[in-house]
Amino acid sequence: MKQITIQAGDLKMSAQLNDSETAQAVWDSLPVTGSASVWGDEIYFDLPVKRSEAADAVAEVEVGTLGYWPPGSAFCIFFGPTPVSTSDKPKAYSPVNILGQVTGDATLFKSVKSGQAVTISAD
Repeated sequence: MKQITIQAGDLKMSAQLNDSETAQAVWDSLPVTGSASVWGDEIYFDLPVKRSEAADAVAEVEVGTLGYWPPGSAFCIFFGPTPVSTSDKPKAYSPVNILGQVTGDATLFKSVKSGQAVTISAD
């Protein structure tokens, strides 16, 4: 697992990337800063990474999951239900490639506003 830091304003969270090909491509692009879009309890932003949907991509994930959304080339941080959730679990609009997991309290991302700069960097 590779350690990363996700920062938005005063919020600074640690996370881990898994060993998938998509996570490696994200790692290789770091550091990267994007403008947050907020969709329910999900933040996402564009990445300079282009990958197709992985064979193990899923739509419903756990709180704290980091994902890559292939249609939008977007990095996603899930911290609660989204507009398409059918339970209290986060659900992506369409399947995401799982990148890793936030190691702290992912619900703290509720403080991030749309348009706010989010930076991902390698630890």
